[in-house]
Amino acid sequence: MFSLTVCDHIMIAHSFRGAAFGPAQKLHGATFVVEAEFRAPRLDADQLLVDIALARTELRRLLDGLDYANLDELPALAGANTTTEFMACHIHGLLAAACREGRLGGGGHDVAMLKVTLRESPLAWAAYEAAP
Repeated sequence: MFSLTVCDHIMIAHSFRGAAFGPAQKLHGATFVVEAEFRAPRLDADQLLVDIALARTELRRLLDGLDYANLDELPALAGANTTTEFMACHIHGLLAAACREGRLGGGGHDVAMLKVTLRESPLAWAAYEAAP
């Protein structure tokens, strides 16, 4: 299986609902390093898994809608506890659509697995992995 990973980062504000979150129920900020790993069993005719430049551009485009935002105020995330795990899944869904719609080049249609990892710190991160 081949893999290709692109990275970027976002800075967000959010709060959580529920006693399990303790002081994180208050509005607070977070910085996430976002890694998107694409996997496929074969390369395309140009020997690419996906076009790396298109993958970086598309990841940045998707993250622009989250960067410097208060996630509590975004309609697409209304009512959600935007935990690191939840956000990894949310970003996965956006990138999976980009694969299906051909925004990562022709190889995007052959991506078998997509893993999105959000690194909250050097000591803690979460990921979501599924077929696009």
